[in-house]
Amino acid sequence: MKIPPKLNLTGSGRKGWHGGILTGQLKNAVRTQQKLIYFVSHAGMKNLASSTQVFSCYFDLYGYNHPMAASKPLFVIGIAGASGSGKTTLTEIILEQMGSEHIALLPHDAYYRNQDHKPLEERLKVNYDHPSSLETELMIEHIHQLKAGRTVQVPVYDFVNHTRAKETNTLEPKRLIMVEGILTFVEPKLRQLFDMKLYVDTDQDICFIRRLRRDLVERGRTMDSVVNQYLEMVRPSFLEFVEPTKRYADVIIPEGGLNQVASEMVIARLKSLIHG
Repeated sequence: MKIPPKLNLTGSGRKGWHGGILTGQLKNAVRTQQKLIYFVSHAGMKNLASSTQVFSCYFDLYGYNHPMAASKPLFVIGIAGASGSGKTTLTEIILEQMGSEHIALLPHDAYYRNQDHKPLEERLKVNYDHPSSLETELMIEHIHQLKAGRTVQVPVYDFVNHTRAKETNTLEPKRLIMVEGILTFVEPKLRQLFDMKLYVDTDQDICFIRRLRRDLVERGRTMDSVVNQYLEMVRPSFLEFVEPTKRYADVIIPEGGLNQVASEMVIARLKSLIHG
């Protein structure tokens, strides 16, 4: 489709999409915030039926104050800390209090590299607490796409078979992007994308007990495999990679989601960004 070089926005200026009339030669323009499609012509604008198929190439290319500006992520939050520290609990509390309609959640562990080409015996030997086990470059690309107002396909990781599942999860852009994982602050290119960095700090004996329970119940591991993995990989990687990134945090939260005072302070700040 040939895109005209200019459109005239009349009516209420920056709020022209809500109160004004968009005129020009563009035949198809869309609004994605509420999944509404607008067909635009010289006659003005007509609101059509709801649709999940949207198209906003004109505005992406020419940088106009288009409707996606209302739904583009304004803030990127990074949450890091040891395995079992309470990151997930904190994330769930933020999602519950803020509403999932405002937050695009990107778990870092969804980006473990695909290992279909390896036999299971080799997959079991991989150190999943080492930065090289993660396709962080794909996560960075997805964050940039979300910030640009585009939908992404987030990988799904199979923790039983230690490889990626065939399916993906569709994630749409939201006002906030929340990234959570043990190695979230390690990669500088990822770290520099965060507007707020939270580090969850919990005693390592508590972390180990939580991890043990999780891996036995949720991931089908044996007691020996969990203990051996912790001693050989998890703890050494924590000391080498995770704990040093605490210095990058804007806020350090002891006990993560169990720290009600800290959780409420973070949520209050995020609500001010959404509604303030």
